Amino acid sequence: MLPPISQNGIVQGHYSRPDLGEAIMAALSTAAKDINHLKLEDLAPVDEFHIRGKEATLELASQVKLNSNHKILDVGCGIGGASRYLASKYGCYVTGLDLTDEYCRVAQSLSDRLGLASHVNYRQGSALDIPFEDNSFDVVWTQHAAMNIADKPKLYSEIARVLRPDGCFAMYDILAGPVSPLYYPVPWARDSSISFLATPDKLHELLESAGLHILSWHDTSEVGRLWFKEGATKMQQPGGSPSLGLHVLLGPDYRIMSQNLARNLNENRIVLIECVAQKLPV
Repeated sequence: MLPPISQNGIVQGHYSRPDLGEAIMAALSTAAKDINHLKLEDLAPVDEFHIRGKEATLELASQVKLNSNHKILDVGCGIGGASRYLASKYGCYVTGLDLTDEYCRVAQSLSDRLGLASHVNYRQGSALDIPFEDNSFDVVWTQHAAMNIADKPKLYSEIARVLRPDGCFAMYDILAGPVSPLYYPVPWARDSSISFLATPDKLHELLESAGLHILSWHDTSEVGRLWFKEGATKMQQPGGSPSLGLHVLLGPDYRIMSQNLARNLNENRIVLIECVAQKLPV
């Protein structure tokens, strides 16, 4: 009898696609991008794996005073969109951590193609057991990663552990709204077995308990709703379905996942929160 698959294994199975690197290269070629001379903006439709894409990354980064001396950990880095942006824009050093092996391999390959190998690197690992020493990073960054993690007290205690005193935690996440249940499938889960959303009040409590003092808190749900509405309008226009997009990551279920995500947001089943917090000195 085969042993049961662990929760981590189920999450990895949800995101894994063995031919992901080849699929991205093919989609870039179809989109008339020069794969031998890629630019950061060429990858934006596929490597910003969160609501509002690169716009949300720019917005969160503007709330954190970054410079070239900073060491950043991107928890749940995906295929590296945010890490590459932060490294290229601010000259800082970014380590991406993701549970999915293939995401880490593709992230490194794309970063190498863009000449960013000296400023970004990627590690496969769990956010509940971050493979770095205490006080290792000036900034911990995460976008749309906590939804698959049930043990949130452990998640935020690990984030606080690897942050240096007075270091900054920058987060953009999907939280539970006042209406339930969710419509599935969504991009992070095909059913409720690997979906764990905290409420905004609970997240406040978790961060403060972990020694992370909240400096800013923004509900961006309404902006997210407008983004979905504009995207739906574009899709209805001639040529509205691009060859390069998040469907390359998620496969044929992406359309229904995206529709459910928008519906959940419109019906207040989820909310979008940007938060910046600071690690309190001991």
